[in-house]
Amino acid sequence: MRLLEGIRVIELGALITAPLCGMMLADLGAEVVKVENPKGGDPFRPFRGRLYSPRFAAYNRGKRSLALDLTTEGGRSSLLALAARSDVLIENFRPDVMQRLNLDWDVLHATNPRLIYCSITGFGGDGPLAKRPAFDAVGLAMSGIASLFLDPDNPELMGPTITDNVTGMYACYGILGALYERERSGVGRRVEVNMLESSIAFMPDPFANAIMGGQAIDRLSRVASSQSYAFTCSDRKMIALQLSTQEKFWRGLLAAIERPQLADDPRFATRDARVANYVELRSLLRDVFAERSRPEWSERLERHDVPFAPVHTLPEVVNDEHVMHLGTFFRLHHPSEGELTAIHNPVRIDGKHVDGDLPPPLLGEHTEQILRELSEARAQS
Repeated sequence: MRLLEGIRVIELGALITAPLCGMMLADLGAEVVKVENPKGGDPFRPFRGRLYSPRFAAYNRGKRSLALDLTTEGGRSSLLALAARSDVLIENFRPDVMQRLNLDWDVLHATNPRLIYCSITGFGGDGPLAKRPAFDAVGLAMSGIASLFLDPDNPELMGPTITDNVTGMYACYGILGALYERERSGVGRRVEVNMLESSIAFMPDPFANAIMGGQAIDRLSRVASSQSYAFTCSDRKMIALQLSTQEKFWRGLLAAIERPQLADDPRFATRDARVANYVELRSLLRDVFAERSRPEWSERLERHDVPFAPVHTLPEVVNDEHVMHLGTFFRLHHPSEGELTAIHNPVRIDGKHVDGDLPPPLLGEHTEQILRELSEARAQS
């Protein structure tokens, strides 16, 4: 099921935001051409002296690579020829780069009025911070997301990228809406997405509670309200649970840990009390969970219908029985790079995953092929 078959996408993307957006469109069946600088290509490419790193592969399957130097007249001419027969262009440069290349919205729209132009920036196209560089940590910090993770006494950033990925997803969402609208209007639109607004929009709940509810929101607010916990078991394996709002899950937990007396403890007798005394309850449960192994707790929690999961390491995720049942991971083969492991697009259509079948490309792997196609298209027009 290739929902976007016949849609051609140009990706002038580097690192995560635009490449993720391009890959998501490729997964839906679009033909995606990744335009890269011949001198090194996407900065995510280098790895141990090679230009085919796992970081690059993670965000670039399903695409063809066209190496063009856009600072030359030949490279710019080829890009415009490609834009003339494409449906979407994605770029994640700083706001003035495309204008300096003479490839901005006005030029591209004049070249192809049906072209949807998606610009991904850190802070938007104008304003006091427009030209400032932005990466994931910058988006985390300025949007307020980091304040809900960091301990002021020991601030440490950790974990996977969030704001980069969210921004790429919102860009894909905007492009899909513009493609649908173009079916009625016949005109391409300018889609603009920035990391700051995307990151703020990603967490409407904390802002609603802070602004409308007048609450002081900190890094424990959500976990206390949702009654979410993580504990280390006696075998040093971790487990997580979330009791949410339903009383039956609290009762199930008390049965699983064999502590029925906690139901009468005034600190924990009601949900509101448990939220207010979250730190105390967490400390008490931490000692309880240290008494047994994770398999023992898993069996007890499942028996009493408590929402829980083991805190998997990444290798444990890959080998998890249910993940294998879902077929989440799959293999791609590149002629020179061999077998690659990829993650399926989580969207299923009619019960089946939708993914592109092209492996991540080598730098400029398809340059000759794409330029030949452009030459043939010119000859036919």
